Amino acid sequence: MERGRGNSITDVPGVKVGHITLDEEISNEETVCTGVTAILPHAGNLFEQKVPAAHFILNGFGKTVGLIQVEELGVIESPIMLTNTFSVSAVLQGTLQYLLGQNPTIGDSTSSLNIVVGECNDSYLNAMRLMKVEPKHAIAAIDNATSEVVEQGAIGAGKGMICYERKGGIGSSSRIVYTATQNYTVGVLTLTNFGKASECKIKDWLKANGLNESESSPILDSDVEKPDGSVMVVVATDAPVNERQLKRFAKRAAIGLGRTGTAVHNGSGDIIITFSNGYTIPHNCEGIVHNYTLLRDDHPVMNELFQAVVEATEEAVYQSLLHAETTKGRKGRIVEKWPLQ
Repeated sequence: MERGRGNSITDVPGVKVGHITLDEEISNEETVCTGVTAILPHAGNLFEQKVPAAHFILNGFGKTVGLIQVEELGVIESPIMLTNTFSVSAVLQGTLQYLLGQNPTIGDSTSSLNIVVGECNDSYLNAMRLMKVEPKHAIAAIDNATSEVVEQGAIGAGKGMICYERKGGIGSSSRIVYTATQNYTVGVLTLTNFGKASECKIKDWLKANGLNESESSPILDSDVEKPDGSVMVVVATDAPVNERQLKRFAKRAAIGLGRTGTAVHNGSGDIIITFSNGYTIPHNCEGIVHNYTLLRDDHPVMNELFQAVVEATEEAVYQSLLHAETTKGRKGRIVEKWPLQ
């Protein structure tokens, strides 16, 4: 399918992404190699104008925050925040501070707040036990958010991540769905930290896109025990769909992951979050009902949207590999970038 103008999740109108990257060699043994990434579903007040949302847990070896309420109510009312496993609480705190500052009524004259934070384990390269991510870094990532093409690779939450035993991190892609009356965009952002080199099917994709691997294919030191890894997938669209339909999108993103070769290992947290900003749901409303115009499940456009999710998810994984640079982390460990001619 046709890619969006920037081949990025920010091709979905209104979506913004921001990063903060921490990269500091503290000693011969310890290096900070991590960060925070913020995905904003739209540029307005997310608490006052919520977006329909859903999630799908492909494998639940993860430590996310906020998905219980997303499942129950079908909305997201905060930026979607990504970081490393031990920094979830700090990022939650910073995002809470940001949204409390933006909304004085939260916790006072109105309800509480549900913040969504996802993570992957970057402890092979990052001194994760030092917990160097602070609440201020979450706030800075939100403040840095832009609608420009997403910076990818070893940046933000992706700084210390490994994908298919090469340097991974942040990847993004988009697809356009055309109809007679309206065009829709599907955008995907991935935080990749999973897979064995022997599983990866990038060679076929590279060949189909006129690219080739180099002859050298360095992999990680097989004598060093590494966690199975994880992947966070965020799917955005401007198509007017509800939370049930977004759950169906999330399941199709799992097919996109499968296309890249992953067997979804026992210790891998593979979590997919989907949202639409095709309409918003106001926090305050005097009326007893809301009327929304939604796409029909049985219209051919739904199959096109499914296909867009699959293709963009697959490519977002590969883009994380193709953009990441060779990175040195703790204990002198080096993870090579993907060998591309």
